[in-house]
Amino acid sequence: MKIEHIGLWVQDLPTIKKFYETYFNAHTGDLYENKKKHFQSYFLTFDDGARLEIMTDPDHHAAGLPSRGYAHLAVSLGSKTAVDDYAKRLQAAGYQVTSGPRTTGDGYYEAVVLDPEGNPIELTV
Repeated sequence: MKIEHIGLWVQDLPTIKKFYETYFNAHTGDLYENKKKHFQSYFLTFDDGARLEIMTDPDHHAAGLPSRGYAHLAVSLGSKTAVDDYAKRLQAAGYQVTSGPRTTGDGYYEAVVLDPEGNPIELTV
């Protein structure tokens, strides 16, 4: 098991992307865009392999949801079976699974579970 990435809501995607590229030598992947949900994100990879997903969604802000700051922690479990098993295990223990397991539009196989304080954790392959 390893931390796969941290998700961060931002309001100005291009400015934040440039900041991490300029000052932290981040390498940026392609823009992912879900036009139906008005969602956009970039994955930034750092020299040691750590990844940060920066995301923006104007509908998220309009709905009164947080539009800046921590969004989620993604943990890589290594296989779809492990994702399925962890989701079932956590749900059986009384934790809320809010999404999945499923394959997302950007190709992740994931389930999202809330920790005891309601912070989302993506369980990924």
